[in-house]
Amino acid sequence: MENKQSEQKDISPAEAVLLGALGPGVNGPTWNTLKTTFLMLGLSLAVMLGLAFSSSDSALTLHVLFLVLITAGLFLLLS
Repeated sequence: MENKQSEQKDISPAEAVLLGALGPGVNGPTWNTLKTTFLMLGLSLAVMLGLAFSSSDSALTLHVLFLVLITAGLFLLLS
């Protein structure tokens, strides 16, 4: 019994998190939810960007472009 326990490899917490994150089938619904959320966020940002351009306010347009840049970066990192 002790031989079996000594043969088992101790897994660090970081390795356990990595293995859990890469587990097949576990995160499918989570990734679908995240992608749907980002799609809806992208649509709302597109509407905001259209409104910012139509108002001809450069500060508002720059702020919305910055939000679009942040969202695109997060989407690329999570893909």
